[in-house]
Amino acid sequence: MRKISEHPCYNKDAQHKYGRIHLAVAPKCNIQCNYCDRKFDCVNESRPGVTSEVLTPQEALEKTRQVLKDYPFIKVVAVAGPGDPLANDETFEALELIKNEFPDVTLCLSTNGLALPDRIDDLLRVGVSTLTVTLNAIDPEIQAQIVDHIAYKGKSYTGVEAAEILIKNQLEGIKMAVEAGMVVKINTVLIPTINRDHIVEVAKKVRELGVFIMNIMPLICQAKFADMEPPTNEERKEIQALCEPYVQQMRHCRQCRSDAYGLLGKDLSQMSEERRNVIKMESIKKMEHEE
Repeated sequence: MRKISEHPCYNKDAQHKYGRIHLAVAPKCNIQCNYCDRKFDCVNESRPGVTSEVLTPQEALEKTRQVLKDYPFIKVVAVAGPGDPLANDETFEALELIKNEFPDVTLCLSTNGLALPDRIDDLLRVGVSTLTVTLNAIDPEIQAQIVDHIAYKGKSYTGVEAAEILIKNQLEGIKMAVEAGMVVKINTVLIPTINRDHIVEVAKKVRELGVFIMNIMPLICQAKFADMEPPTNEERKEIQALCEPYVQQMRHCRQCRSDAYGLLGKDLSQMSEERRNVIKMESIKKMEHEE
């Protein structure tokens, strides 16, 4: 309960008080989604898959040390890319270093779920307790329209075959994570012409698996989906309302960068040094006052 109460993504009341840091240590990805365009040096963009630089595990530890010192309100340390964390051994090296030095922080990770069944023991070993899995469909015919290809156990798969493998591993991995005691969030990208009418089926399924919360994210029109129309706010709210009876809905997501840190919607990585220093002093004074 403490981890949830201090996690800004899992608890809407925590978003204005507690922050998180994303460590960009995972550049490799094992799938290619048709909506994903990963550029590591686009400092002016704010979206998943973007980071100013890729860190080594040691650099990630050093950055965590500095950020937690400067901004005591940050309680969650996460790896969210810019690729898939489970496809990068550096993810586990970094998280283990951080767990050993900061045992009280909540360790979090976001994944597409393809490698989740194979790496669940590694997640537990390094102390990950909150987990986000992107699950856009449970119907292979629909998933095949969203994912271009996957790389799994040394082979490349496309079409429905790729979708079947991905969905099987996602559902199996989610079940394993919940049974292991992790708090699981599902991210689902709302793509109006593809999965709009299917998302409620995803919600029903993840309820069966014991998922804590679901985040329906609007499509960012890029890559192969660059010419598509994104969903309106009204469409997203309508789908959230349909899914709410089955699983709690997250409505405060900001679709953060892979190197974001600070409060949701107030990304310190995108602020001037002067503004960061102001927030740092305010944060330290507030913590000293509370103590």
